[in-house]
Amino acid sequence: MVDESVLIAFVAGILQGIFEWLPISSEGNLTLFLRAMGSQPKAALRFSLFLHAGTAIAATVYYRGELENVLGSLRGWRPDSAFENRQAELSFLVVATLASGIVGILALKTLDAVVSELAGGGFVALIGVLLIGTGVLLRFADRFELGTRETPTLTDAILVGGMQGLAILPGISRSGTTAGTLLFRGYDGADAFRLSFLLSIPAAAGAGALVVYETGGLPTVSPTVALIALATSAIVGYVTIDALLRVVERVSFWAVCVGIGTLAIAGGVFLLVV
Repeated sequence: MVDESVLIAFVAGILQGIFEWLPISSEGNLTLFLRAMGSQPKAALRFSLFLHAGTAIAATVYYRGELENVLGSLRGWRPDSAFENRQAELSFLVVATLASGIVGILALKTLDAVVSELAGGGFVALIGVLLIGTGVLLRFADRFELGTRETPTLTDAILVGGMQGLAILPGISRSGTTAGTLLFRGYDGADAFRLSFLLSIPAAAGAGALVVYETGGLPTVSPTVALIALATSAIVGYVTIDALLRVVERVSFWAVCVGIGTLAIAGGVFLLVV
């Protein structure tokens, strides 16, 4: 008979591998799942963050060609428009990663303080509120473009990096907020999501490393369970990324966020009342 913790880890890995590519907050939805399975709020949050390292591996393999092109600007290739654009993208990824790290650590410390003051139902309701906020952003992101852009700037890097840092809060979609910010700045959908997922690689790897550093490992689960969940998220993430990125272009995920968020708020209020 399969141990319950192994089964939960396997399902969690599948959910992370799918949800990461959809603008519905993989962390928020995975945290809700782990809470429903009995995990404490902080443990559920940390495990959700840890599994981002798995999808970081998947994104690295999937975007390896893009990464080679961007990193190629370090080799002193002959300057031309394509070379300059790769240099700009590399600068964007470095600055945005630094900005997201600073904002993300501050946001996580604030979240820990808030979670310690909330009952279980309050934590679930908070995730619901943040999911609805993500839905509102997605609904209006591509309606207020500020021009037409192709090459990322320092301003783009700081804005997008800051928004990615805030996405460490469960319920705020990382891909939704970063791609939405790029859409606001005038990038087309394809470039917005490409830059968003390239940026996800160092951020997701950093989130996983931060959890391991903070906890000295994963004290809430065994190494075997952690490895199963991590490997599952990486494999499922790689297998599903191409199809799910096409789905994003066709489905109104703002409504999905609002719907899940509303259910989470209702569930949180119910837990507080009973």
